[in-house]
Amino acid sequence: MNNNSLRPADIRVDLLLIADMIPEGATVLDVGCGDGMLLDYLVRTKKVDGRGIEISAEGVNRCIAKGLSVIQGDAEKDIRDYPDDFFDYVVLSQTLQAMNRPDQMLQQLLRVGRKAVVSFPNFGNWRVRSNLFFAGTMPVTSHLDYSWYETPNIHFCTIRDFVYLCQELDIKIEKSLAISQRGNQLPFNSLWMSNLWAQQGLYLISRKG
Repeated sequence: MNNNSLRPADIRVDLLLIADMIPEGATVLDVGCGDGMLLDYLVRTKKVDGRGIEISAEGVNRCIAKGLSVIQGDAEKDIRDYPDDFFDYVVLSQTLQAMNRPDQMLQQLLRVGRKAVVSFPNFGNWRVRSNLFFAGTMPVTSHLDYSWYETPNIHFCTIRDFVYLCQELDIKIEKSLAISQRGNQLPFNSLWMSNLWAQQGLYLISRKG
């Protein structure tokens, strides 16, 4: 691993909020880890035992160049190969909406991990609503920067949708954060306000019982 240490200023604010939810020395699986920015930060600053799954060869190569333990694969299929309770924490950042079955993915996250940290773009945000209402077209924003015909997003999930899904799957929400366009935490405790104003939802979840 190279000696260049990541500072908090070097990574996205929303990734720092994820890192804050993970204690030092934990075992962590980062699902859809991209170029390894979060995983690298966790390994260096929190001394976690971190591993990752990434579907793109370019992302895997960047991770390996950083000295990270990352495999190339399809997360929805390959996560099933891990034993129960193999990790303390499993991270799924900005990827839930691209899964074929988000419900089954959440169940898999909490099968292989004791806790999971999940973030996703909030399609209930007022900008998305106003774009649909006034323009009559699917929005393209800094966080949803694909046209409708090329987007990897399969399931357009709102914060309210996610909360209701957790209730249906009997999943415990231990912590929830509403994230602004700049990646900062918004001062909302209300589900209604979070669903309307947040650009992203960020949740720490676990199994009940």
